[in-house]
Amino acid sequence: MMNTKLSLPKKSEQEEKFIKEVISVFKLLDITNLGNCESLKQTVNSLAASIKQAWKSNTRRVKIIKHSKIWWNDECKQSLNIYRESRSLEDWKSFKNIIKVTKRAFFDSKIQEVANKSHGPWKLMNWVNKHKLPAMEAINYDNQPCLSLDSL
Repeated sequence: MMNTKLSLPKKSEQEEKFIKEVISVFKLLDITNLGNCESLKQTVNSLAASIKQAWKSNTRRVKIIKHSKIWWNDECKQSLNIYRESRSLEDWKSFKNIIKVTKRAFFDSKIQEVANKSHGPWKLMNWVNKHKLPAMEAINYDNQPCLSLDSL
């Protein structure tokens, strides 16, 4: 079974169009007759329906699979299509370069997001964990063994 979802790519024309449509829905919202619960309910329902329609018209259904690449964008897709049409080595190199740049930009932004959110670089390195020092190092001080409580 394959999962699908409606997706709106970030920083795309579709996202801009969706935002403009939602803003226009709010601008055209008639709030003059909100004197009772029924009119409020109708206004909220019409607002929800308008936003839902804007969402459906600007999103696309994508398949979520084990090998989905969240960094993949329209530029990668266009470059791949160009290569598939020409099958030239130059187009292949261009495609690979675009993928490299896209991945780098995506993962750099993710690293910045994690670093800014957690306010520390250690959240980025989950392979660095607390571990106990060896007993010999734990009881040494200035290369002198601490054999009594006074020497501690």
